Amino acid sequence: MTDDKLQKYRESIDNIDAALVFMLAERFKVTQAVGAYKATTGMAPADPGREASQVARLRRLAEDAKLDPDFTEKFLRFIIDEVIRHHTGMQA
Repeated sequence: MTDDKLQKYRESIDNIDAALVFMLAERFKVTQAVGAYKATTGMAPADPGREASQVARLRRLAEDAKLDPDFTEKFLRFIIDEVIRHHTGMQA
């Protein structure tokens, strides 16, 4: 038995998931360029001040969007940690 309403919800979720994947891919393309720039200029792979301001900014955006700020911070922290890992590898 197919539930048409549920199917439409799932199609929307699938579309959103696809958009998230493409947005993350684009974000990582840019952060790779940042990492390459930092490596060639001798800058540190991590910028704790920038990270803190981004976390605070995105927590505020999450609150405005009625999204759990703790979830948002965990999600962002995962992305930041992955970017730093890539940047650190470029320094070697």
